[in-house]
Amino acid sequence: MTAPHPGIALFTSVQSRTIDRRAIDELGIPGFELMTRAAAAAFAMLRRRWPAARRLRVVCGAGNNGGDGYLVARDALASGLSVDLVALDPPRAGDASHAREAFEALGGAVHALTGWSALPPADVIVDAIYGTGLNRAPAGDAAGAIEAINASGLPVLALDVPSGLSADTGACPGVAVHATATASFIVHKRGLHTYRAEVAGELELFDLDLPPSVLETPDAHLLEPGALPRRPRDSHKGANGHVLAIGGDHGTGGAVRMAAEAALRTGAGLVSVATREENVLAMNAARPELMAHGVDGPQALQPMLDKASVLALGPGLGQAAWGHALWTTALDAGLPTVLDADGLNLLHAEPRRLPERIVLTPHPGEAGRLLGISTADVQADRFAAARDIARRYGAVVVLKGNGSLVVSPDGEVAVCPWGNPGMASGGMGDTLTGIIAGLIGQGCDTYEAACLGVGLHARAADVAARAGERGLLAGDLLDPLRRLVNGLDA
Repeated sequence: MTAPHPGIALFTSVQSRTIDRRAIDELGIPGFELMTRAAAAAFAMLRRRWPAARRLRVVCGAGNNGGDGYLVARDALASGLSVDLVALDPPRAGDASHAREAFEALGGAVHALTGWSALPPADVIVDAIYGTGLNRAPAGDAAGAIEAINASGLPVLALDVPSGLSADTGACPGVAVHATATASFIVHKRGLHTYRAEVAGELELFDLDLPPSVLETPDAHLLEPGALPRRPRDSHKGANGHVLAIGGDHGTGGAVRMAAEAALRTGAGLVSVATREENVLAMNAARPELMAHGVDGPQALQPMLDKASVLALGPGLGQAAWGHALWTTALDAGLPTVLDADGLNLLHAEPRRLPERIVLTPHPGEAGRLLGISTADVQADRFAAARDIARRYGAVVVLKGNGSLVVSPDGEVAVCPWGNPGMASGGMGDTLTGIIAGLIGQGCDTYEAACLGVGLHARAADVAARAGERGLLAGDLLDPLRRLVNGLDA
């Protein structure tokens, strides 16, 4: 297998500003020229999306994002549109001041936020309050303007980043503009692709004709669609991995079954299940291809470990004596392992040495427990949290959620661009555990398996959600998963 091919490059706000400065200093492009290009691209996007719009309302902050807004307003006036421009504060930068002067030179009038209710109706609102530098909750007039924009019910075009959304983390520490679309400039910002990024609406990037030479090394990448290569014609089950799924305490047999079946559908040659005796009959009846065994403790588990090549450890495992004993024995085997659910909760309660090849798949709550912080703290900076876990445990980490992150132990990050709210249902994480384990069994390294598995899981969920997001079940992913892992249209 080969490493995942990196997709669209993602950058931090600091990197974005460094790139701007490099274009100015090294290429000799004036800052006002970059601002002019950004405004022209955004206005052209606005005209494409809302060709019938005749009156704009542009809301400008004091920084360069506001400067972009003044120039969009200027271009709109020059095209014969009516513009009501609301300025929250006077421009504080030279280029933004020049942009305001250019708008006023065409007869544009600037209004204060206090006059919002007296302005005539608009067709589209342009959000130019904040750019990439926001790392706090909007306050004062900025918060009031954001609330007014959201209450208007009008289409909104955000410039670069919706005001209130962190360009770095995807968090919204306070109110945020809910944009219909966002015109982003020069590089993709990583916060536009995880957590609360849906407030950006449809995203378009404009490189402003800058060459690749000004770019930094990306901080992260988006995942690209992937599949496994065709198998050799002489392939046999022993060459495609033996996954052992361990879990399913009293009342949770379904969790380990879903993980095991997902491993099968991903292409694992053999899948065994170590579970409570009470679960075996139902598994054999429903899915006889699974080799389900009742185990009452470590001695019964050991022969199964001797035959396995990769472990899916944790779904429905529980944290009582039975689960803890199996967890300890399984980790001591040193096999490649995908650790999820109660396997992660036991790791929080009892830190210990992990196998060299390990994938941890926490949701934000589990990630917080592993780091000793709150779920809110994890979500406030998902990139930092996932990298911290990967570094502490020497593991590949999948931080689940909207825009799931896959992080290698050395800090490489891939961001999943697929998935939908229907995945917020029981069993989805168990299915992901089985998919990743099945890919490791077929020869993927742990980072490759996590990247490919997260992508397959989310893409299968998007296919399954064509019938509606509500009511989506983890089992609904298995048919499209089989097609996608084989590179077929789903």
